[in-house]
Amino acid sequence: MRIGIDLGGTKTEILCLGNNDEEILRKRFPTSPGNYQKTVASIRDLVLSTEREIDKKGSVGVGIPGSISKKTGLVKNANSTWLIGHPFQKDLSDALERDVRMTNDANCFALSEAVDGAGTNYETVFGVILGTGTGGGLVVQKQILGGLNGVAGEWGHNPMPWAQPHELPGEECYCGQKGCIETFLCGSALTRTFKNICGTDIEAKDIAALPADISNPVFQIYEDRLARALASIINVFDPDAIILGGGLSNIDRWYDTVPQLWHKWVFGNECNTVLLKAEHGDSSGVRGAAWLWPKT
Repeated sequence: MRIGIDLGGTKTEILCLGNNDEEILRKRFPTSPGNYQKTVASIRDLVLSTEREIDKKGSVGVGIPGSISKKTGLVKNANSTWLIGHPFQKDLSDALERDVRMTNDANCFALSEAVDGAGTNYETVFGVILGTGTGGGLVVQKQILGGLNGVAGEWGHNPMPWAQPHELPGEECYCGQKGCIETFLCGSALTRTFKNICGTDIEAKDIAALPADISNPVFQIYEDRLARALASIINVFDPDAIILGGGLSNIDRWYDTVPQLWHKWVFGNECNTVLLKAEHGDSSGVRGAAWLWPKT
């Protein structure tokens, strides 16, 4: 049995997969933010109670909103800041008395979709999470490409390519820079664009339900930025498929409009990369965490 855990800022999800990839159990719990020791203990207790319920012991893979330094073994670049600077993988392995595999949650998302999701038939996949942030993960031949520094796929912390004068210097990002892609494409950025144009506040997920004459100007700005940002990924990685997940991936028009736009910035005169919606939705992260361990 393989156990996957998706540790988010507000919720934690656990999934158990059987030897034939059948889903044995899936549960969600609120995350207790701000306390590192409590996080370790709660994940340990969650795994052990799940194993008692199923009466089986499993491998454990964990997706986190950050990465593990290969040099120090400490968490870095985490939105869940209470994890930063701690040897989370080691501490959880010690608490469970077994090896635990751990990686960025966007890597887990990309792996899940590449193995048995929307990217099953593609050799190279770039997985994108469009939500609170803009995570990304690279998968080649069903294997995560994490990179020497553990930051492969972190497209959201590059500057918006081909930025317009009115977009500069850009909003300040939590990483300390200004004008990061994340500050243009996260959910709050879409909300901010709507307010700038329409003068009122609205949640990003609700904009699609508005009449087209209201939503179109907002969406046109967003999809132009998304096309530019993804074109820069195509120019570097040239993936077979780009797969979108996260809350903003549910806006269906992106899949038609963005590939029509990114041709303006992709190098050369053709682009055969496909843009796809995640097959497993917001459960791709926890599935990918389980997939960190191969079948036994």
